[in-house]
Amino acid sequence: MNMQQVRSIFLSDIHLGTKACQAEHLLEFLKEYSSEHVFLLGDIVDLWSMSRGGVYWSPAQNTFVQKMLRRARHGEKVFFIPGNHDEAIREYAGTSFGDVMVQREYIHTAADGRRYLLLHGDEFDQVTRHHKWVAILGDMSYNMLVDLNIYLSWLRRTFKRPGYWSLAGYAKRKVKTAVNFIFNFEDSVLHHVRELGLDGAICGHIHWPQIKHADGLTYMNCGDWVDSCTAIVEHLDGRMELIQWNGTRTHPVTSPHAASSPNQLNQGDLP
Repeated sequence: MNMQQVRSIFLSDIHLGTKACQAEHLLEFLKEYSSEHVFLLGDIVDLWSMSRGGVYWSPAQNTFVQKMLRRARHGEKVFFIPGNHDEAIREYAGTSFGDVMVQREYIHTAADGRRYLLLHGDEFDQVTRHHKWVAILGDMSYNMLVDLNIYLSWLRRTFKRPGYWSLAGYAKRKVKTAVNFIFNFEDSVLHHVRELGLDGAICGHIHWPQIKHADGLTYMNCGDWVDSCTAIVEHLDGRMELIQWNGTRTHPVTSPHAASSPNQLNQGDLP
């Protein structure tokens, strides 16, 4: 299969070490793209879950790690920006592991000259920063929803219901506090970007894939590879695209610097 050449791939919230990690789908996605840069924007390894005795490491997860090391060894620039679930690795910022460079955050200049702050984003989550036990409880609750969704997906397939439906995504859309949290998070990130004089930010953390514009700035969230299976790619001309893997191929979700396509998904179509 011919790989599509892009300039950069942005991934976050893979949560290696857990059963919820959809590493098989991620590997299928990566087979479609070759790139100059790969940016891993935090929560790549879920040390929180692993510390609770729930270590699960599948062959596909191991293959993903080997693939990243191989890409870095063959000349792709691979950056790892740790998140709150793998925050122990932040101590090694400024060093490299097998040609994978670890950074606390990074300013990426796209092919069109736009400058984006790359970060995980947990520093803009007041719960994670000041009430870690609440964040851990919320993380456990989220994992329960994801586990339950596995059985719901099996039931949908059994009764031949089309499409993918996400219980965790449904809860985020319907629970007012979750919606408010997402909006507040996005506003906080954009406020910080404005102070730095940059054009936008690319982050993860909240498992809510999104590209949106506000007051001349661009906010992008990679989503995750637990529930939504989404990533952001930078094309050779600097155009950013949020894409979703549906198990057989990628769907464009939104292209911020191009006219909307009738085949593109709306935000409401996301998990």
